Amino acid sequence: LPIEKQEKDINGIENFDLPSSIDHESFIQDLKRLKNGEDIIIDEYNFNHRDTPPNQIQILSRPVIIVEGIFTFHFKKINELLDLKIFVDAPDYLMLKRRILRDGNERGYDLSDVLYRFEHHVMPAYAKYISPSKIEADIIVPNLDKFDNALEVLSIYLKQILK
Repeated sequence: LPIEKQEKDINGIENFDLPSSIDHESFIQDLKRLKNGEDIIIDEYNFNHRDTPPNQIQILSRPVIIVEGIFTFHFKKINELLDLKIFVDAPDYLMLKRRILRDGNERGYDLSDVLYRFEHHVMPAYAKYISPSKIEADIIVPNLDKFDNALEVLSIYLKQILK
């Protein structure tokens, strides 16, 4: 959803870490169209450039469609459209480290802003919405520094699907 439609916390800071932050109904319709062999055109996610009109991206329907997102398993209707569900997990300290690096480098956030959002948005949402959704996963992959075995299992599965 556009930034002006995002919920704000008690300090007036937009909270992008809520299920309400995404238009899941449009997401469901787009996923159905892709699964039915239709290509779709969507607006590019434009996080840091709010005043710049988003580019349009064409997504081509393919035999294998990879869906990624933190609230993917939260919505029952999305779960029903997925053939294999993989939850990529990491310990809290690693999530924080990666977020500090990403938000500093890609989004220009200072450390205090990253820490505020992590404490007040990210971790409460993780505890309430994301971690409980692990139960929906067929496979849980620990995302530390090596996950070669998980990639091998996934590769075998995908090759079987594509035969």
